[in-house]
Amino acid sequence: MAEFALFVAVLGTVAVLAVLSNRLADRLRLPAPALFLFAAAILSDLYPKLSQLPLYTVRHLVEIALVLVLFSGGMSMGWRRLRSSLAPVAVVGVVGTLLTAGALAVVLRWLFGFDWLAALLVGTALSPTDPAAVFSVLGRRTVVGRSGTVIEGESGANDPVGIALMVSLLAAGTAGGWSAVASGAAEFALQLVVGSTFGLAGGWLIRQLMRRVSLPDESLYPLQVLFAAGSVYGVATLSRGSGFLAVFLAGIVVGDAPAPFKREVRRFHGALASLGEILAFGLLGLVVSLRSMITENAWLTGLALAVLLTFVIRPLVVGGLLTAVRLRWGERIFIVWSGLKGAVPILLGTLILTTDLEQDLRLFDIIFAVVAFSIVVQGGLVPLVARWCQVSMRTIPLQPWSVGIRVQGEPMGLRHYTVTPGAPADGRPLFELSRDEGVWVSLVSRGGEHVRLGRDTVLQVGDRVLVAGGEQSAAERVFTGSAE
Repeated sequence: MAEFALFVAVLGTVAVLAVLSNRLADRLRLPAPALFLFAAAILSDLYPKLSQLPLYTVRHLVEIALVLVLFSGGMSMGWRRLRSSLAPVAVVGVVGTLLTAGALAVVLRWLFGFDWLAALLVGTALSPTDPAAVFSVLGRRTVVGRSGTVIEGESGANDPVGIALMVSLLAAGTAGGWSAVASGAAEFALQLVVGSTFGLAGGWLIRQLMRRVSLPDESLYPLQVLFAAGSVYGVATLSRGSGFLAVFLAGIVVGDAPAPFKREVRRFHGALASLGEILAFGLLGLVVSLRSMITENAWLTGLALAVLLTFVIRPLVVGGLLTAVRLRWGERIFIVWSGLKGAVPILLGTLILTTDLEQDLRLFDIIFAVVAFSIVVQGGLVPLVARWCQVSMRTIPLQPWSVGIRVQGEPMGLRHYTVTPGAPADGRPLFELSRDEGVWVSLVSRGGEHVRLGRDTVLQVGDRVLVAGGEQSAAERVFTGSAE
């Protein structure tokens, strides 16, 4: 009993310190995942017993953490926000991932002398960006314009693509020649098609569950959505699809759905995503051996590969794909720079450790070195690059107090929006909106403070408004500049 109590006390203390480390990361201007990752790696070297967790246990726990992060990220994005950037997200997330994996494999084969299988596995592991790292770096910042949606959408979309590609390569590893290529391509296509189907269908079912099934206690609603998301992941994976893609798409479908206790559901899953981020980077850090990285000189290869990936491969691949998208050059550069590596590449690296490759540990160390460079250097410079590229990043202040009333029926005709730059509502007084647009603003929050309303109150960019009446498409056009 005493031993278990000591374990719980230590675990709780470490968890509290991990949460508090977010403040330290904010002051150091470093992404929080960097602290989790390096702290766990250092502890595993100082206390080797910490690194004795079975590899399959670490992998399964990290997979659960990624499910939490992807579902919450999909819900935060929603279809309404993704819709205008769907084409670039799909192209960069799918085609960009495949091209990046291929380019990395060629570099590893011809510059570093790896055999083709090892080069393809490492290239695939490093091809996806990471939602946990991207969402953590952005944190309470919001990127104005399409570039923020493309970055977040890419990080959610290309993780399932990278994982499906790795699974396909490993499944085809026993075949040879063209049969291996055909087998891998078929498995990859199956993963994406089945994952997409189950994700969209599962998201629709979760929406119906949230809207139509009444529960005796409000605390059960977030749990209902959590378990339903887990079912979507599990069923899609059992059906040979990408469970990660399925759960991300399900989150997007659920994101815009009006439903009872939606705010509580969103906050609950946001907290779980933060927990998943700590869990993923902490556990993966325990797998890493900093000592072996130094003795095997893996960090030198990893550093060289990270520089090539950051300054040559990703700009050529992703930058080239973005030339067809209507974006400013500054926005394109910012998207290229913000493609951070994180937990998913390391997770895919643990799959390499299960192969029979002679240098599997060195390959894993190289992947960790690239991820470390990406999180610390790329992630740390994201705000500075945003300023250089003239990409507006607003810090969203915490708003610990809320004002509202509970009603039993669905509040028809009440919707909330954030005034975006260039929207018709920007700079206009309220009486003009009601007279010319047929929308009535009931509540305005500006900079976290309630605004006392009068007919001459002028709306500004960033104002959060509660709107009564008017057609939804008209109201959306007035406050966001787009229509359903």
